[in-house]
Amino acid sequence: MAVPKRKTSKASKRKRRTHKKLSLPGINSCPNCGEFKLSHRVCNSCGHYDGKQVASAE
Repeated sequence: MAVPKRKTSKASKRKRRTHKKLSLPGINSCPNCGEFKLSHRVCNSCGHYDGKQVASAE
């Protein structure tokens, strides 16, 4: 069985794990009302999408 000769340092271990992180969702502001919304989704506050009213405002 292969056994490492030296202990893996904290820096080497952390360099290897740099790609393991949470990614943020694409959040933009609504051009109609200014509220934050997810990209390519209907705005929850005003119901607009792509400059058109597509859902009733709640």
